[in-house]
Amino acid sequence: MENHRLLCILLLIPAFASSDFLVTHIRNIKKRNADNDLVVNGIEIYSMKIDSKVTSRFAHNVITSRAVNRGNVHKEVFFDVELPKTAFITNFSMTIDGVTYPGTIKEKEAAKEQYEKAVSKGQTAGLVKASGRKTEKFTVSVNVAAASKVTFELTYEELLKRQFGKYEMFIKVKPKQLVKDFEIEVNIFEPQGITELEAEGTFITNDLQNIIKKTFSEKKGHISFKPTVDQQRTCANCSQSALDGDFTVRYDVKRTTPDNLQIVNGYFVHFFAPTNLPKLPKNVIFVIDISGSMSGREIEQTREALLKILDDIKEDDFFNFILFGSEVHTWKETLIKATPENLDEARQFVRAIDTEGMTNLHGGIMRGIDMLNAAHEGNIVSKRSASLIIMLTDGQPNVGVSNTKDIEAHVKKAIEGRYPLYNLGFGYGVDYNFLEKMALENKGLARRIYPDSDADLQLQGFYDEVSNPMLTDVELSYPENEISDLTKNSFKHFYDGSEIVVAGRFIDKNQNSLTVDVRGEGANDVLSFTTQQDAEQTAKGFQEQEYIFGDYIERLWAYLTIEQLLEKRTAATGEEKENLTAEALDLSLKYKFVTPLTSMVVTKPEDYDNQDGIADKPTEALDNPDHMLPSAFLYAAPINPTWYTSVDGDPHFIISVPQKEDAICFNINENPGAVLNLVNDPVTGITVNGELIGDKRPNNDAKIQNTYFGRLGIANKHLDLKLTVTPEKITIQNGKEKTSFTWLDSVTLQQEGFTLIINRKKNVVLTMDSGASFVIVLHQVWKKHPLHQDFLGLYTLESDKLSEQTHGLLGQFFHPIDFTILEIHPGSDPKKPDATMIVKNNELRVTRGWQKDYRRDPRHGVDIPCWFVHNNGAGLIDGVHTDYIVSNLF
Repeated sequence: MENHRLLCILLLIPAFASSDFLVTHIRNIKKRNADNDLVVNGIEIYSMKIDSKVTSRFAHNVITSRAVNRGNVHKEVFFDVELPKTAFITNFSMTIDGVTYPGTIKEKEAAKEQYEKAVSKGQTAGLVKASGRKTEKFTVSVNVAAASKVTFELTYEELLKRQFGKYEMFIKVKPKQLVKDFEIEVNIFEPQGITELEAEGTFITNDLQNIIKKTFSEKKGHISFKPTVDQQRTCANCSQSALDGDFTVRYDVKRTTPDNLQIVNGYFVHFFAPTNLPKLPKNVIFVIDISGSMSGREIEQTREALLKILDDIKEDDFFNFILFGSEVHTWKETLIKATPENLDEARQFVRAIDTEGMTNLHGGIMRGIDMLNAAHEGNIVSKRSASLIIMLTDGQPNVGVSNTKDIEAHVKKAIEGRYPLYNLGFGYGVDYNFLEKMALENKGLARRIYPDSDADLQLQGFYDEVSNPMLTDVELSYPENEISDLTKNSFKHFYDGSEIVVAGRFIDKNQNSLTVDVRGEGANDVLSFTTQQDAEQTAKGFQEQEYIFGDYIERLWAYLTIEQLLEKRTAATGEEKENLTAEALDLSLKYKFVTPLTSMVVTKPEDYDNQDGIADKPTEALDNPDHMLPSAFLYAAPINPTWYTSVDGDPHFIISVPQKEDAICFNINENPGAVLNLVNDPVTGITVNGELIGDKRPNNDAKIQNTYFGRLGIANKHLDLKLTVTPEKITIQNGKEKTSFTWLDSVTLQQEGFTLIINRKKNVVLTMDSGASFVIVLHQVWKKHPLHQDFLGLYTLESDKLSEQTHGLLGQFFHPIDFTILEIHPGSDPKKPDATMIVKNNELRVTRGWQKDYRRDPRHGVDIPCWFVHNNGAGLIDGVHTDYIVSNLF
């Protein structure tokens, strides 16, 4: 296989627009200036440059955007950049009329005061948000005066990882606006030599193709893309931009030896990627979740992916399938060789896979480990082969052993480091921290599978990464008396198309030579050799100084060390975790990296109500665009996430129906003082009740009095837990221990079985380890309002993880409901048509309307279109609404 080098930089061009745009935009209504196509709502972006320098796999990227306010009043200008999740921001600054406002990187705790100040004023203080599968978005805004200029500059760095023999530079280009001076420039320097360089774009027409300039010779490569304003237009007289899509750069390097060693200024980096090795046979067990929550598209996509994977399994491989719902099922009792006959039988088995029961994750994974151990002990599989377990789940364990710490301990003891465990989390219902920790403890990794139309391709793509093992038990050995602070140098498997990278620091900074022993188990014999390098040889390869940025090997070492310390920290506890945290934090601050342990404080000018912001590094465990998790206000949530139900307002119930991409809503009209049962799950022991309050005084002119939830109670009898929330205070009772907080507090309380987060004056998030999460939103009104008073709203997340016996006004809708809409016709309000709904064998008159979702904006809310069921939900809810009145909150 040819070894392609591709640089991965995912970038959203700085923007002046609503958050829906991927590149330059304005957050106000877009108005074209007939006299100047470059001005949008008074803002002109007159320069945009993406400058990337890549030296020996380490990328240093600078994005610069310049704009001017052509309007007559001050404007809020937004700068949005998408960058890889694997990158670390290292610098940011704004320059307004010659005055520079730099970003300062601090320990996260030290930035907490600024963060809380911004949140308390209703600001969304988080500047970095998860924006896609591979990217996170950096966003900052500033108000600038009329005729003022602003320059934004963001710098980030990353070590480019090799995958399928390729590195890729992927730039998202979608300005939605013409830019006077637009340029992408990439300079690549590889001491091993560049053999091929190419660039392409999904938006590139024949006319634009000639604008891409690329050159390479020996060790240097250069690419530039600089279209004029007229070349950016969709047509000769159009003001729309044709730059809309992906811009990709790929390149190859020469590989005359299995490795490459470089030494600069007391640091070294060692790249190892042998080619032309025979592939090892592999022994793979697929452990698949078939619980009820996998039903529908998820299990269909899983079947499709497994069928494609079976087409790629080699005849020398051994494999098996283990399925877990409430019970554990195996295809065969032992590992089976991948003969054509066995593969045909396996395809029949896969096509018949269906969902059932709950989630006995522990039983499934332990069955797989026992089977793989037995295959080795019984010599069913070759000693010169690579073994691995791939587990896929979409939920959390709730049958058999369900305590995640117990599962981690059992799995680690059973595997004993003999082979890697790869955990794939399907969607957002998984406990990603648990999956990641368990994988890292067993020499594997975790990966999220996004619940999109291409989920089957994601599954197959991951398998392709690990489907061609070339070596096992790879060891790169360095003289202990010469090297300190060595990164990971022992690897269970080396896969075709990947690359092993090790970096370290010399004890004697003046030392200029190094000898390395490399050893690995191959398909036929042991790969073993010694590499020698000195600093003088490295220097000869680095004579083109314009391509070198600072002490790049030292920064590469720091980047890789921090990345690996954070990985170790995930699986560590107690004093070990504290030491790893301290070490990673010290390096993050020293080298000015925004990591999960640091924050960048962005200071803005004090005029025009500008507020300082905090840039934090999201982590995959909290990367959940569909649900509000403990870091709720760092992430933008879609309007209708899967399994989303709520009750808010006076009181309005909203039931999301994902398979219809629609929603049903209804109101409950009952007297103040009534307590309504919202959720009741006898299996998990979770109950949610709400007490209604009315206005300060009755409205005698109204036929129906307004009521709201003034008190909400959430109980979990298995945890002996009671949470009481009112507009005045939050009280949690765990056993005999009782603690109260006010809405002015910012609290994160993590106990066995649950986590409680209070976001000051915003909401309370209660997450049960066993499944569901609940968000209680605070609505505050003017204290002197003659009629209204403060009230609460309830939003349920991960509710599909509760049992099938769950009931209540909300709980009965936690599992799929189907309906049909017929005979849509004009209603009494011309904007709200009526229709006939067939649901639960009932024929109901419904009206198309809107209800408010207040999760992100408790003051204004977001309109949710839905079919409104009249008469207290009659015909939709089981029974009548008075059946759900209970005597008290608990």
